[in-house]
This record gives sequence, C-alpha cells and structure tokens, in this order.
Amino acid sequence: MDAMDLLMTRSSNGKLTEPGPDDSSLRRAFEAAARAPDHGALRPLRVRVVRGHARDALGTLMADVLAQRQPASTPEERDKMRQKALRAPMILVIGAALQASPKVPVIEQILCAGAAAHALLLALQAQGYAAIWRTGDAAYDAGVKRAFGFAESDAIVGFIYAGTAKQPAPALVRPAPETFVSEWLSDER
Repeated sequence: MDAMDLLMTRSSNGKLTEPGPDDSSLRRAFEAAARAPDHGALRPLRVRVVRGHARDALGTLMADVLAQRQPASTPEERDKMRQKALRAPMILVIGAALQASPKVPVIEQILCAGAAAHALLLALQAQGYAAIWRTGDAAYDAGVKRAFGFAESDAIVGFIYAGTAKQPAPALVRPAPETFVSEWLSDER
C-alpha cells in the first residue's frame, strides 16, 4: 500500500474479531514503532502485548479498578468494564517509561510513545488488520500501571485494540486543513 494512501485511509475500527496480528506482523509493527521521533534517544517506548487468556486477567483488573475508583458502581457496570478487554483478540498497552533529563522534557517522551502508537496503528492497517486506540480512566490508574510494570510516574498513552475488522470502519467527516492551518507572518520590526 502506498504511504499516502495509508495515511489518507487510516481509520479507527472498534468492531474487531479473530484473527489478531500474528507474531510476524507484530514484529513489523514494532519495527515501525521504533522509528518514532525520539529526542535524546531516551527510548521511553514500552509495549505490553495482551492476548489469549491474559485478556480475562486484564478485564478483571479493569473491573477491580472501577470498583476501587467508584465503590458505588454496580455489578453490571463492573461486568461491562470486564468485557471491554474481550472486544478484540489482542490489546497493545503503549506506555512511556519517563526519565529525568535536562534536555528532554517529559512531554516529549510521552509524545514519542504517542507517535509510536500511531505508527503501530498504521503498520497494522498496512498489513490488513484493523485497530482502535483507546485510553479511559484505567490508563491513568496507578494500579493498572503497576500491573503492567510501569512506575506511577510513567505514562500509559493508550490501549490499542487490534484484530480483523468485522465490518468497515465508520465513515467520519474529517476537518478540512483550512480549519486548523494558518500561516504565521512574523512581526517585521
């Protein structure tokens, strides 16, 4: 697939089924992610692959976190949260292991992981898979971070749900460039 076609057709698709990306496809996607801009070569990107029965454990973790965060949540709400981990055959937890650096602010390290997540989405789509990037309260929860081996000061930038599309991605109206682009003209002094 031509790179511009890929960029112009990338779309989130949350209606996913088996098969999920195979190990070879994942490897290529991870190699693409490793090319994300990384100021200072700090290598903050971390990816955790969740598939198979590990999705059940993730669902239980997310339901437990909901119960702790919202003690008044109903069993139905907790079960709905638990089921979210089963919406796709694979979930990629994308994080940034943040480091103190005099040259590279934390935001740039988080942006590195975000750029890598976008590269993963594109690489999966280029190989015929579909995916959607989600966050939610769990991404910011200290217990979830700990469960994935992150420090509380680290960042989970998202959960990428990946698999095969059950149906085409919904058509979305994208903003025209003129709605967000303007030319800056310096003040001639």
